[in-house]
Amino acid sequence: MQKAAIDQRSGFCEATGIYYSKREHVKLPADPSLTLPNFIFHHHSVDPTATAYIDAATGASLSYGQLKTQVFSFAAGLSSFGVQPGDVVLILSPNSIVFGVSLLAIMACGAIATTTNPLNTPLEIAKQASDSQAKFIVSLPSLIPKLPKLLPLILLKDFDKNDLEHLGIANASLERNSELDRHTLASFLAKRGFPRFAIFSELLQSERSSVSSDHYGRQDDTAALLYSSGTTGTSKGVILTHGNFIAQVRILTRVEEIIPWALRVYMCIIPMFHVYGMAFFAFALLAKGSTVVLQQKFDLVETLRAIEKYRITHAPVVPPVLVALAKSPMVQKFDLSSLVSVGSGAAPLSKEVMDAFTKRFPHVYVSQGYGLTESTAIGANTATAEEARQYGSTGTIASNMEFRIVDVASGTPLPPNQRGEIWMRGPTIMKGYFGNPGETAAVLDREGWLHTGDLGYINEDGFVYIVDRLKELIKYKGFQVCILITSYGDRICRY
Repeated sequence: MQKAAIDQRSGFCEATGIYYSKREHVKLPADPSLTLPNFIFHHHSVDPTATAYIDAATGASLSYGQLKTQVFSFAAGLSSFGVQPGDVVLILSPNSIVFGVSLLAIMACGAIATTTNPLNTPLEIAKQASDSQAKFIVSLPSLIPKLPKLLPLILLKDFDKNDLEHLGIANASLERNSELDRHTLASFLAKRGFPRFAIFSELLQSERSSVSSDHYGRQDDTAALLYSSGTTGTSKGVILTHGNFIAQVRILTRVEEIIPWALRVYMCIIPMFHVYGMAFFAFALLAKGSTVVLQQKFDLVETLRAIEKYRITHAPVVPPVLVALAKSPMVQKFDLSSLVSVGSGAAPLSKEVMDAFTKRFPHVYVSQGYGLTESTAIGANTATAEEARQYGSTGTIASNMEFRIVDVASGTPLPPNQRGEIWMRGPTIMKGYFGNPGETAAVLDREGWLHTGDLGYINEDGFVYIVDRLKELIKYKGFQVCILITSYGDRICRY
């Protein structure tokens, strides 16, 4: 396709009915045997002494050198525990440093990560474990009552007195020791349906020789099964490959902007079990050497304290958090001068909120975006302060991505400023829905177009606007809930 056939202002080509990204095309790695962990740790130059993760609550941290060592040591430990390439490992945990380590370690040993919300019910968790055919569980002692029984269990931390008190169990051995001894722990878990278990700290001592950083996998292998309501409202396992995540990392980190990536400090409030939290905070930022400050759940005062203490430069949030930053008097008590950018998803921000935020933080620009679990959180986003001033827009089409706006009745591609269903195509689009060829065929056509079920339009300047859903309501825990579009992948903020 010659550039002359593409309108340079909107990116629309009348001959093909396709909107092309106006951004620079990103070159993707051609090596078919490249895996995501190998790409992150061996295809980027990052200072090993730089800080990768900080736990906001405890101040605990992990350097990039330590992160790499732990990822491949834990991967070796998982292999020694019996995790095989292609096995599905379910992670149930809030944000933590070991969560990030676990994700990459699972993929480094050739296995597949599936994640779920710790707030889910035991029935919901069991359903996902069954549907994904999970063979192992990685979780915390406090979450044991929610876990499906009989599956081998990997605990991310040792049991302590607080864990047993949380579970309503007294144990005399804890009067003498801060942690349960191995025999007592084995008996405790066996009685609760977990005859086989391991602990993160023990598996971390495994010999790394059993897992080579250059081994186990190809770009087209499945890296994760992330569950999404999809376009029909029923939860399905979205198959995302190593190649999907590698493309996502390259597309998200294509621009250096004002602050070099290695000097950026990000606040991570978005759950890492969600596609955006995972792909951005656990993968993309690590490839570029940024520091990620982790918070388990949002608390305004604790978030403000962390921004001040750790000199946060970037803070992706959801709209209620941004509204609080714009309007809460509590904000005045903290030094937030380090902030450069705040990202917002889940719904377009009103001009009123944007104006209020800009008035309080004139030096901070607000980025917005649009993506789905099925597109590895990639679609459209605002990349500059100027783009962010397009109120109501989710930005312009991301690098390497193509859009169509299609008439719902006729299937005809539509030109700028006409509303229709949004279709997306590009290197981050999912492989399909796990074990569900019918649902896959319904949303992913033979030409590679993902039919999103979202209604919107692209204006004459190439900005994407989301206006509605083909089916606006779904059931969530028995209630009819309005679906909201989020740049964090799924269409419901469940946190």
